[in-house]
Amino acid sequence: MQDFKSVVEWGVIGLLLSLSAWAVAVALERWRFYRQVQVQSYRSRVRLETELTQRLGVIGSVAANAPYIGLLGTVLGIMLTFEALGSSGAMDVKTIMVGLALALKATAVGIGVAIPCVGLNNALRRVVRVKLAEFDEAQGG
Repeated sequence: MQDFKSVVEWGVIGLLLSLSAWAVAVALERWRFYRQVQVQSYRSRVRLETELTQRLGVIGSVAANAPYIGLLGTVLGIMLTFEALGSSGAMDVKTIMVGLALALKATAVGIGVAIPCVGLNNALRRVVRVKLAEFDEAQGG
C-alpha cells in the first residue's frame, strides 16, 4: 500500500509539475519569439499565423487536462484510503485523514497547474491576435 501511495503522490503530482514546467518553458519561448518577430517581413498571413501559434497547443492541452490528472490522483487517493480501511478492518481516523489529504493534494495541484496555464494561453493568444492585426494593417487591409 505504501508503494501505491508513492505512485499517487510522486506519479500524479510529479506528472503535473512536469507538465507545468513544460508549459512555462513553451510560454517563455513564445514570448521571446513574439518580441523579436517582424510582421512586415512575412508575405503570407497564413505563414505568420502558423509561426505565431506554433506550440500554443501544448499550453492549452496542459490547461485542459491538468484538472483531470488531479482528479485521477483524487480517485486513486480515495481508493487507497478504502483499501487501507478494508485491509485493517478498523475505522482508523488517521488512515482516513492521510488518504483524504493525499487525494485533496492531487486535486489542488491539478487546479493550481491549470489556472496559470489558462492565463498564459489567453495572454499568448491575445499577442497572436495583435500581431495578426499589425500584419493586416501593414498590408493595407
